[in-house]
This record gives sequence, structure tokens and C-alpha cells, in this order.
Amino acid sequence: MSAPATPATPEAIYAPVRSQTAFEETLERLGTGIKLGLLEPGAQLPAERELCARLGVSRSTLRQALTALVQSGHLHAVRGRGGGTFVSERLPPADPPSRELLANWRDACDLRRSVELGVAAIAAERAKADAIAALDELIAQMEAAVDDFGAYRQADVRFHIGLAEATGSMRLVSAMTDAQSEMTDLIAYIAHPAEVLGHSNDQHARLLAAVRRHDAQTATKLMDEHVLGTEHVLAGLLPN
Repeated sequence: MSAPATPATPEAIYAPVRSQTAFEETLERLGTGIKLGLLEPGAQLPAERELCARLGVSRSTLRQALTALVQSGHLHAVRGRGGGTFVSERLPPADPPSRELLANWRDACDLRRSVELGVAAIAAERAKADAIAALDELIAQMEAAVDDFGAYRQADVRFHIGLAEATGSMRLVSAMTDAQSEMTDLIAYIAHPAEVLGHSNDQHARLLAAVRRHDAQTATKLMDEHVLGTEHVLAGLLPN
């Protein structure tokens, strides 16, 4: 039996970067993929030639970014036969949120809300059966992981990026990936009892039911409730 497909592939991570900030954006793109779990622990990155072609950067720029991520502990390189560049099995501990992040957390929520509502509406119009089936599988994964926040959050990120992929718009996938990355820095800082995660996943299920019915109005309303719920939790639990 083959493993179920997941909608949140690393394609947004490997999209071409802007040449003006090639090193910085390559570093951020790969680092975000690792942080969100889109590039899973132990996963091997594509060969350098392929990565250069997909990211649209020179080999020297790519090697600089890879070296920086190896030095930070996010990647490790293996030489010889069967070698390559791999995501570290154990990632370095995340830094606590900065003062700037805590001071501007509502801006991050506003950005996420604007992206998520648009994605919900368009996904309800365009989502195909195979994309919906993959999202169903992620809801099942989250249901089984309400006592394991790390596993829950990884499936949660894939669910939201999977909704964006269901729109067929790579720009929306990129915007959703950025929004999820910024929210991860905040969400990881607060407690997540199983009751909160279970309630959140119930919202996922109702949202996906609306997408399956191609009911954009209800999908948008449910997504609004979902993201505002997260905002309320952050308001209550983040330090001043």
C-alpha cells in the first residue's frame, strides 16, 4: 500500500528567488522549509545542480547558503557514495521570540488572516478531489496527534499550505508559506493543551467540508473563525 500523498510539497521552497538578494533569500527559503517541516528531518536535498536550476541561483550562492545552514545546525553534509546534504535529525533549539516579534504579533495575525481568507474562498472554487483527499488525510493525522504538538503542528502547516496549493496559484502558496512561518515563531511559544488542538482540528474538518461542497462563503466564514481563534489564544498567553 503506497503512502498517502500530502498536498504541501516543498515546491514553494524551491521556486526561483530574486537575484538582488539571492543569498539571503535562498537561506531564508531553505530555513523556512526546515522550520515548518516541509523539509523533514533526515530528508535529502536535491543535488546542487538541480537546486541551482530550480532556485535560479549560481552554484557559489547556493553553496554559501548551504554552508551557513550546516554551520547553524539545520543541515549536515555527508561525503562519498550515498552522500549529499541532509536536513538534521535534531534541529538547534529555536530562539525565544524577539521583542520586535512580540510587539508586532498582531501584524503577523493580520497578514495571515488576509492570506487565509482569500485561500479558503479560492480553494472552495477550485479544489479537486485528489487535493481534498490529501487534506482529509492531514486532518486524520492531526486528530491522532492532539497529545503531540510537534507532530500536530507539522500536519497543521501542511494542511494550510495544502489549501493554498488547491487554488493552483504558486503565489498564494508562497504567501501562505510566509504567513505560516511567521506564525510558527509565535505559536511555538505558547502552551497547546489537547483540548485546544482538538477544537482547532474540528474547525479544519468543517472548513474542508465547505471546500468539498464548493461553498466559498461558508469556507471563508469558517476560516475567519479559525484564524481569529488563534489570535485570541495568542492574546491570552503571549507575554506582554
